Amino acid sequence: MDADESGFEITQHQGAWDIRMWWPSGPVTGGPQRITIEEAEDAPARDVARGISTTVLRRLDLAGALKAAHEAAPSLEDKAREISEAIEAAAKTAGHLLAAEGVSAPYLVILSATYIQMANIGARRPVDWLAELIERRPETVRDHLKKARRDGYLSSLAGKAGGELTDKATAVLDSLPDTGEAR
Repeated sequence: MDADESGFEITQHQGAWDIRMWWPSGPVTGGPQRITIEEAEDAPARDVARGISTTVLRRLDLAGALKAAHEAAPSLEDKAREISEAIEAAAKTAGHLLAAEGVSAPYLVILSATYIQMANIGARRPVDWLAELIERRPETVRDHLKKARRDGYLSSLAGKAGGELTDKATAVLDSLPDTGEAR
């Protein structure tokens, strides 16, 4: 198993091929999100020349890889907990801004940044989770995210949760005082 900042991979060797399966950091909820098949270092040239066969694919041990991923996941639980705590702290900041300033630019930017973090970790129903954290109805949070998009703070991803903060949003973040809280 190899780990990096954004996830970990498990490698299997099948014939002339190394098969790498990658999962994002956090709890393992299913199969790998990426599979890469590459020539093994000691692979005979004739086997590589024939290419990847269906036999190689049939021998892929997804169940074994998934078991290994589940065994590796507990060591990654701390990272997942840190991410979740950072998201909750950012949502709390957004909730405080909403209470203090109403639907202001700083609130919309912090709300958007928190929503993007949730979407990036693959959270199911990020709007509902965000609404719960800032103690508002999901419909209200959806309306605020729409306003953030209309006001040019949050880009869209067609058919997917998330987006990206725009340069305008980054300028708002840069102008906020550093309170030491996650944002």
